[in-house]
Amino acid sequence: MKFYKTMALLLCALLLLQCKQKQGKSGVENVTPPHMVLIPGGTFSMGAKSGADNLINANEYGVRVDSFYMDETEVTNDEFTKFVKETGYKTVAEKPVDWEEIKKQLPAGTAKPDEKLLAPGSLIFDPSKEIHNLYDISQWWTWLNGADWKHPKGPESSIDGLGKHPVVHVAYQDAAAYARWAGKRLPTEAEWEYAGRGGKPNQTYAWGEQLTPNGKYLANFFQGSFPLMNTKNDGFERTAPVKSFAPDAYGLYDMIGNVWEWTSDWYTADIHELNRKNLKAGFCSNPRGPEKSADPNEPTTPKRVIKGGSFLCSEQYCSNYRPDARMATAFDSGQTHLGFRCVKEVKR
Repeated sequence: MKFYKTMALLLCALLLLQCKQKQGKSGVENVTPPHMVLIPGGTFSMGAKSGADNLINANEYGVRVDSFYMDETEVTNDEFTKFVKETGYKTVAEKPVDWEEIKKQLPAGTAKPDEKLLAPGSLIFDPSKEIHNLYDISQWWTWLNGADWKHPKGPESSIDGLGKHPVVHVAYQDAAAYARWAGKRLPTEAEWEYAGRGGKPNQTYAWGEQLTPNGKYLANFFQGSFPLMNTKNDGFERTAPVKSFAPDAYGLYDMIGNVWEWTSDWYTADIHELNRKNLKAGFCSNPRGPEKSADPNEPTTPKRVIKGGSFLCSEQYCSNYRPDARMATAFDSGQTHLGFRCVKEVKR
């Protein structure tokens, strides 16, 4: 009898120990949610690394972020389909263009265009025109009525067979709506960049200093002569199914390339200077971005920060596949190479 009592006590002690190991400081159990990974909090140098690219200026500074969970992959068509079926949600690209909202972003007195131009649609990559230079993006970007997340290349296309590909043509509010439904949120720029470095903050890429070490392709980006000829050396011309490439040290897939990803931060060109002003003890803690958008090139268009680059980034053009790179995108814009992933708070 004594033997069984002793075994019972040992079993209870073991279960109690396991329970305590799962609890945070507040005693609330923390279990990594399905299909997410824990990104342990820490400090890193945010911004461009000196010598990383001859097109950028070094602007590193210290940032501290708390621990958080992050989706291991970009949100897929299958996942977004489930959200839409359960909620009946319609994306921005599926609704007529809101002229009252758009004219706020245009010069005063701009005449209202024909109603046909305000029909539902989105921006698609269509390099069928003659290309004269790499400055005029209208040579390969086209507004197409009927393009949306269910019809990524236009009204005659579909997502059949693309269930594991990242959902695209989602505006910021679409991504935020999905995140709320999933009990999550969109990452801040600082969280995204910290996670995107894969626990190796001093390297240009999560895997090292070379984009294609020993000729190996570790992300989905554009090879060849942009924008007309993609040699598909990485195996893909457009989006790739998530998990087509190896994960980083955290277990995150496709943080670089495949599709750009929304963050929750409003865009301002001088954010690094603003963050430096908030340094305490040498670090800026959990920065959340500016209070409003400020793009000097398009001051009337509210924009959010996107990160990670996409299948359209090439060494010739838009080589923004470094974790520190950032772009500004209109909050109401859906595009053929823009998606998202979510994060979730760690209970304390």
